Amino acid sequence: MTKLKFAQKSENQKNRVYFIGIGGIGISALAQYYLENNWEVFGSDLKESEITEFLKKRGAKIFIGKHQAGNLPKDTKLVIWSQAVSKNNPERVAASKIGARLMSYPQALGKITQKYFTICVCGSHGKSTTCGMLTKVLVAAKKDPTVIIGTKLKELKNNNFRLGQSNYLLIEADEWRGAFLNYNPQIIIITNIEREHLDYFKNKEQILKTYEKFVKKLPKSGFLIFNKKDPFTNDLLKRFKKSSFQKIDFTKVFNFSEMKKILKVPGDHNVLNALAALATAQILKIPEKIILKALSQYEGAWRRLQIQKGRIGDRKVTFISDYGHHPTEIKATMKAIQEKYPKEKIILIFQPHQHQRTFYLFKDFVKTFKEKLGAQIVITDIFEVPGRENLKIKKEVSAEKLVNKINLNSKKQKAIYLPFSKIRQWLQETIKGREIIVLMGAGDIYELFCALTKKTKKLC
Repeated sequence: MTKLKFAQKSENQKNRVYFIGIGGIGISALAQYYLENNWEVFGSDLKESEITEFLKKRGAKIFIGKHQAGNLPKDTKLVIWSQAVSKNNPERVAASKIGARLMSYPQALGKITQKYFTICVCGSHGKSTTCGMLTKVLVAAKKDPTVIIGTKLKELKNNNFRLGQSNYLLIEADEWRGAFLNYNPQIIIITNIEREHLDYFKNKEQILKTYEKFVKKLPKSGFLIFNKKDPFTNDLLKRFKKSSFQKIDFTKVFNFSEMKKILKVPGDHNVLNALAALATAQILKIPEKIILKALSQYEGAWRRLQIQKGRIGDRKVTFISDYGHHPTEIKATMKAIQEKYPKEKIILIFQPHQHQRTFYLFKDFVKTFKEKLGAQIVITDIFEVPGRENLKIKKEVSAEKLVNKINLNSKKQKAIYLPFSKIRQWLQETIKGREIIVLMGAGDIYELFCALTKKTKKLC
């Protein structure tokens, strides 16, 4: 068994690592990895969150607010920064001056992948859910994996990290800025490929070339797991007609309809995620009985079709929190919700994520919201992502402009705009009872879900 081993030191001689942007959902899992391996962990983030509070309780020392050079301990050995952190960030500059080793989050995670049998889940949609399902299967099969993913799982006690004792490492491999090119996979799962992260990728060809480079990192004994029915993925496969690694179409490993009956979580997209997890488990020689039982018990990930009963005043409603922020995700999620609640009135409150994504996919968003989503549509202000916004583009796009375009030439109003601060009041005035209220987006709209369901952020 090969595992990453850090030099063992006495309590007073721990190595120190500093994380810039430690509150991110991915990088926070890496911080836990270092805590578990007896490093002294420091970090900073622009604002306090349930994640920073959790890490503090685990022993991390975290600075909240404006990044400052003075935050870094002088004897820091390693500084790891979120990809959203700029080159001229004062803490990055200070790290160079004190001679600390500097790595981005993907670079640091890449070093860890060298020491494990690494399973990488990549793709435009479904990465977190597929990782969650596979985690459930691997744990049930006593494979004892280490898991580093970009969401919280009930299977991990509402955490995004698990330290295992085996040689298996399961990670969510993001394609933004070619992050996954830092990783060393033995198995690659591609859930699907679409036009996404267009602030980095300029066109389809650049997207496919980046995936091609990643797939070429597979060793001869490696496996590529994919959905051949996915158009972009099929185009990618044409570049690997002659390959030494094995290729497996996960749509052919088990009956789609039977899997849909097995799962608790709704939606055809989740059936595909489950088939990808099953195909991977088969490679690892896990018996089908164990795989299917584990998948049948999977309850879903944080902010992925997360259902909670609640009230608006004295009126009973059902709240659903979902991370969907791409037109394809919106359609797939709303289809699943319609199937689960065919007779109830559905209200979709959508928070666009990042001005650049909204700008580049504007026509796709308009087309999606013009379709029959089976819901009353409310669109609120665009969530601004620090370090990833373009000021020129920011002036060109807004939630109001999106709503106006959706409603243009429509006989009936398709969508309404509401400022974030007005949503609760609008719900109180509008709700009659028994409605399904969907709060969707990758920004801070989940905080409204927490408030409406009267749960702490840690639990919601």
